[in-house]
Amino acid sequence: MASQIESGQERRVRTREMVDKWLQERQEMLVLYCQLAGLEPYTPDKPNKQLLADFCQVLVDYVAFGHFEVYERISRGEERRQQVKRVAEEVYPKIAATTDTVVAFNDKYDASGDNGMLDRLDDDLSQLGAELAVRIEAEDRVVQALLR
Repeated sequence: MASQIESGQERRVRTREMVDKWLQERQEMLVLYCQLAGLEPYTPDKPNKQLLADFCQVLVDYVAFGHFEVYERISRGEERRQQVKRVAEEVYPKIAATTDTVVAFNDKYDASGDNGMLDRLDDDLSQLGAELAVRIEAEDRVVQALLR
């Protein structure tokens, strides 16, 4: 019985650590997003390519962590709580749909040597921001279920 309690406590600690890392990656991504969105105008003679490259890397890391660490853990059956499973199943389609926008943004801007594409960066950041808002709202439901 004591080993079951300890095992449950260990799982809770691992879950909390996973959620903390996920939220930390999200925060880092949002900070870079805000920094990038605050740069205007986006002209070929004034691009901040390093900030854009950093943002793309953090964005992909954040999305990958959610998918490979959180959702795969749940889908592999490592999460026993039915409420967490239900919430994850409900919100995953929304989250997966936002991934397409993230991948398209990354493919377009990560390490791109074509400065001409920066003329659409404002619009693309706006679209990405809207998708990230949907994703974050859905993820927050998973986070709340995981931490109950």
